[in-house]
Amino acid sequence: MKPVAEDILAILARIAQRMAIPPVRRLLLPPLDTSGKDAEFCALQLANGSIGLSYVLLGDTLNKLRGTQPQTLLVGMDALTLAHWFGENDEARRAVGLAAVNAISQCFFQRAGYLPDAATDSIGLLAPTSGDHIGMIGYFAPLIDRILASGARLTVVELNPKWLQAREGLCVTMDLTELGTCNKVVSTSTVLLNDTLDAVLGTCRRADYFGIIGPTAGWVPDPLFARGVNTVGGTRVVDTETFCAALTAGEAWGRYTEKYCLRAETYPGFDALLRRISP
Repeated sequence: MKPVAEDILAILARIAQRMAIPPVRRLLLPPLDTSGKDAEFCALQLANGSIGLSYVLLGDTLNKLRGTQPQTLLVGMDALTLAHWFGENDEARRAVGLAAVNAISQCFFQRAGYLPDAATDSIGLLAPTSGDHIGMIGYFAPLIDRILASGARLTVVELNPKWLQAREGLCVTMDLTELGTCNKVVSTSTVLLNDTLDAVLGTCRRADYFGIIGPTAGWVPDPLFARGVNTVGGTRVVDTETFCAALTAGEAWGRYTEKYCLRAETYPGFDALLRRISP
């Protein structure tokens, strides 16, 4: 199977054949001296207002972006050209490319008149119960106690050493192969950014359920569903200007967004959405 980035970019090319993709309006970066979860993301905005998010704390991504000052260089750039950075190896360019992928995807959903399901809880679909062995890629602190309270066994794969710990029912490890016996897995959307999705899915092939969640999961999901992913939990911006002001100020911006859930069994599919757009 082709790399997932290649499949996603092929879908964007088909979108561009059907509709005009707005150029880049601006790239928004969080302040360097700000901590907290909301300071981990950048946002790319297209001329029509559509916004895509990406993670900027892999490696030296944020420092590189600050140093090259892409906020000025990218203004007016063709968004599809920028999206192709997602297929490159450089971490900073790949991060900006993913933001462009997500912005184009959100623009596409809007043009197709498709409003993703905001009522279904992506995490709720995991439905942990006693007897489950849940796998988690990325340390989602608010979910730990919730899963353990269900009686499920939990294995978390996390690369940040500060989260490495063990307690009854919980194992936190850096070893991806520990997920091989899990029957349900929830993963951070960063697996697309660091190009580990296919390796992760190979390790978790015994899982009956695999969900991907996170602010950066704003892409058209068809290539992931084709690989066996069950749900994609993304985020869309609903109060654009206030969101942009909060992100660049290093302030919390979650209340200016809406989480949504795409399910493989109910999602209409890219081809059906594309037919809704008049050429």
